[in-house]
Amino acid sequence: MNKIEIKHNNEVFDLPIVKGTENETGINIQQLRSKTNLITLDPGFKNTGSCKSSITFLDGENGILRYRGYSIESLAQNASFLEVAYLLIFGDLPLKNELDKLINDIQDNAIIDEDLKKILDSFPRSAHPMGILSSLTSALIAFNPEKKISLSNSDKNKSEIFLYNTIVKLLAKIPILVSWVHRRRKGLSLDYGDFRNGYVENITRMMFQLPNQTYVQNNVVVNAMNKLLILHADHEQNCSTSTVRIVGSSEASLFASVSAGISALWGRLHGGANQAVIEMLEAIKNDNGDIKKYMIKAKDKSDPFRLMGFGHRVYKNFDPRAKIIKIAAHEVLKDLGINDPILEIAKSLEKEALDDEYFTSRKLYPNVDFYSGIIYKALNIPKEMFTVMFALGRVPGWIAHWREMRLNNDPIGRPRQIYIGEEFREYKKISER
Repeated sequence: MNKIEIKHNNEVFDLPIVKGTENETGINIQQLRSKTNLITLDPGFKNTGSCKSSITFLDGENGILRYRGYSIESLAQNASFLEVAYLLIFGDLPLKNELDKLINDIQDNAIIDEDLKKILDSFPRSAHPMGILSSLTSALIAFNPEKKISLSNSDKNKSEIFLYNTIVKLLAKIPILVSWVHRRRKGLSLDYGDFRNGYVENITRMMFQLPNQTYVQNNVVVNAMNKLLILHADHEQNCSTSTVRIVGSSEASLFASVSAGISALWGRLHGGANQAVIEMLEAIKNDNGDIKKYMIKAKDKSDPFRLMGFGHRVYKNFDPRAKIIKIAAHEVLKDLGINDPILEIAKSLEKEALDDEYFTSRKLYPNVDFYSGIIYKALNIPKEMFTVMFALGRVPGWIAHWREMRLNNDPIGRPRQIYIGEEFREYKKISER
């Protein structure tokens, strides 16, 4: 059956059923209001598909995540972050000449107008890095004005070239801005790095190089960072990605749309979850490290305490990203010889939860935020920077969705509502109220 019937006011209306390539099915309600004068009410859009997309497949029940058909496991194990970025944005893994061109083009655009440093310097040191990153990304528009993208056949080739150049500019400049935000917070000098030595390799160098020491690349750290960025690159229609698409649907520029996505990612319920993990671990440490006490609190529904970094809104099984990054986290801790009581609490908490029937029966396994927070803490990245690192990884996914939305000529986003306010009221002069 390829349709569903809705009965309303003694009339029957047919709505088509659509099916995706992985047999996901949905009811197409595009004509619901015009046919029935009804709308759907779906707070949080948990049951609403906002678009058709060929970028990411997510099966939360079975713990499956694929980018353009490739499993997240195979990509994290074998690919570089820049390969994955190309895959997400352009649809296929790059050939060697395509990847070489992308790297060279990124290097050519890895320059930021020095006046942007003045904007950076205007923020107080206490400002949250996510607010700074969002502002700087938006400010890039002033230094890199974007032309209107035409979808007409006569202009299509020019538009695709311009679109490619805009994408390259963002991929080149975002890591620099991230490193600047990080280094300014630590009172360190700023530079532009050199992407010819590798995209992720350059990110780690820009972030961790000290002016009084010769920088030595740690391949374990680079490998972990590469995996982290890949695992965060896209996650279907989440809050920030949906924000990028809906802002972009008004024909806002790529930089403006991504800036909005960064702001959406900032919240504790989204990208800020990895920071919340470390803050929870710090609270446990300050309470004599009593893990069992907090396990009891987590099980008590009347207690406001929540175990951050466990469970997931989409995955009803083990987060496939967590399985991958868990190994990388333990490798980093071992290689760096970290002896941090907070990280020891994290390892103990992980073991307690995995051995506790209450958590395992409810599928409350450690998620990617739990392990990413541990890695960033081990690398001495300030906890306020954790979500910035998340944003750095998510940029290719945001770009991919913005590009897909624009090339598909998707309509401007305009949700409806059910009004529950006052009925019509006559205006009264202030003397009569």
